[in-house]
Amino acid sequence: MRNKLLDIVEKSSVKEAPVQFQVGDTVDVHTRIVEGGKERVQIFAGTVIMIKGKGTNKTFTVRRIVANEGVERIFPTNSPMIEKVVVKRSGVVRRAKLFYLRDRVGKSTRLADKKVITKKEKAAAAERELAAASA
Repeated sequence: MRNKLLDIVEKSSVKEAPVQFQVGDTVDVHTRIVEGGKERVQIFAGTVIMIKGKGTNKTFTVRRIVANEGVERIFPTNSPMIEKVVVKRSGVVRRAKLFYLRDRVGKSTRLADKKVITKKEKAAAAERELAAASA
């Protein structure tokens, strides 16, 4: 149970429209990097293996393989340094934490893609069912 006063204070720091992604999604995290007087955007692409916390303490961990070495970065969801998070693809997972991916190498690190059904596909399937039922 969280303190209601903390929720009121944190409300101003929480982003209004956070990006909707889940554990198992492959994402590109666009992060602002300040070097000297210059500012640039760096992209960290990988698989979300963990989401934890609540409110301003909410974080997500992204993992990728670089030169046969696993690299994980933890990003605060409400950080002003995160410009945007782009979901590239959604993976089918049955767990909230994908720590088992740390032991895997190569093709075994890939997750199965979620099949997204559009409204047109749903309507076409419903028509086929009606046609099959009436025949």
